[in-house]
Amino acid sequence: MNITILTFGSRGDIQPFLPLSLGLMSRGHNVILAAPTRFKPLVEEHGITFFPLAGDPEELSRRLNDAGHNFFKLVKELMSHAVDIGAEMMRQTDEACRDADLIIHTFAHAIGAHTLAREKNIPDIHIQTFPMFTPTGDYPNISLPNLGNRFLNRLTHTTSLRITELTSSLGFEQVRRRAGLSKRKLYSPFRDSPPRLRTPILCAWSPNLISPSSDWSPRVHVTGYYFFPHDDSYNPPNELREFLEAGKSPVCVSFGSMVNKNAEKVDEIICESLRQTNNRGIILSGWGSAKRESTSDLLYIESTPHDWLLPKCKILIHHGGAGTTSAALRAGIPQVVVPFMADQPFWGSRVHAVGVAPKPIRVSQLSVERLVSVMAEAESKNILERAQLTGQMIRSEDGVGNTVAWIESYVRRFNES
Repeated sequence: MNITILTFGSRGDIQPFLPLSLGLMSRGHNVILAAPTRFKPLVEEHGITFFPLAGDPEELSRRLNDAGHNFFKLVKELMSHAVDIGAEMMRQTDEACRDADLIIHTFAHAIGAHTLAREKNIPDIHIQTFPMFTPTGDYPNISLPNLGNRFLNRLTHTTSLRITELTSSLGFEQVRRRAGLSKRKLYSPFRDSPPRLRTPILCAWSPNLISPSSDWSPRVHVTGYYFFPHDDSYNPPNELREFLEAGKSPVCVSFGSMVNKNAEKVDEIICESLRQTNNRGIILSGWGSAKRESTSDLLYIESTPHDWLLPKCKILIHHGGAGTTSAALRAGIPQVVVPFMADQPFWGSRVHAVGVAPKPIRVSQLSVERLVSVMAEAESKNILERAQLTGQMIRSEDGVGNTVAWIESYVRRFNES
C-alpha cells in the first residue's frame, strides 16, 4: 500500500510520524512523509521518503506566540499563514498524494486532505496529537478554560469545529481567486457525507493521560503515543557528556520551538531559579530561547534526543507541547509546565491532574518566586513516585503497533465496502 502522511508545524508535530512511518514500512508499505522543508534532514536520516511542503513553521510559531491564549487571534494567524502559502501547498499535497492508496492527515491538512481522498476515492485517516475535533463534555476546547459544565465544554468543541470548517472554506476561496484556481467542493472529514461516512480519528496519546470519553463517536480511538524503541546508543557531544558526568542530575529546560519576544527575561528567571534552588541546568535553546555562554552549572545546547537525555535529569521545565510532554511522561520524571499558547495549558492541566506535575504557570505570570515554589513541589515524594509509575505504564504501551494494525484493518474494510 502507498501511504502519504501530511503534517505541518514544529518538530513536535513531525516527530511522532517518524516511528509510525517506520512501523508501516516494516509491514511492507511505501510511505511518503510530507512536512515543511526544514525537516528534510530529520526525516531522511531515518530512511523515510520525504516530500517538502511550503511554509516556515518558525515564523508561524512567532505569530502564534504573539497571539498567546486568545482563541480568535490564534485562528486569525493560522488562517493568514494558510492563505499565504495556500496555492503552493495545494499543488504540493496533490503531488505528494498522486500515487497514494491512503492519506493520513493531521490538524492543518484535515479538510484539504479529506477532500483530495474523496476525489481519488481512497480512504483517509485523521491522526491528532491533541484533542481538537473530538467533541466531549469531559473538557473544553484546548485553548479554553474548563467551564465546569459538560454541555458548555462540549459546545466549545462543536463551535471550534464549525469555525475551522468556515475558515477553511473562506481561506480556500481566497486562495483560489488569488491564484486563479478552479472551483473545488470542500468536504469536512468530521461529518457524514453519504455515501461516505466521517473519517476515523486516531488519538496519538496515552489512555493513562487522557482516557477515551464516553460521549465520543465510535470512530474515535486512543492508540497510545508513537515512540521509537528505546536506544541508548546515541553519542552525545563531549560538552554534554562531560557536564552530565561532572555533578548531580540536572534540571532540563526545553521550550522547543517557542519563539517568544520575552525570551531573555524568561531565561533570566530560569537561571536565577536554578541558582536559588542549588540546581544544575541543561538549557535546550531550540528556535526561540535565549542563548548564553555555558558555565560549570549551566549548559546551553540547541537540542538533543529527549528519550536519551530526560532519564538522566531530575525535572523537566517545559512549554507543554504535546511531544515534549509525552517524552517527559515516558522518562518518568516530574514536570514543571510553563505554557505559552494553544494546546499547552491543556497539557499542563492534564499532567497536573494525573499527579506528575504541579499546577502550570503561564509564561506571562512566570517569576522567580513562583518557579522556585513549583520546582520544590515537583521534587516532592508524591509527584516523584507518581511520575515513575506513569512512566512505567506508558513505556509498556505500543502506540505504533496498535495504530499500524488498526490502519491495515480499516483500509481492508474500506476497500471491501
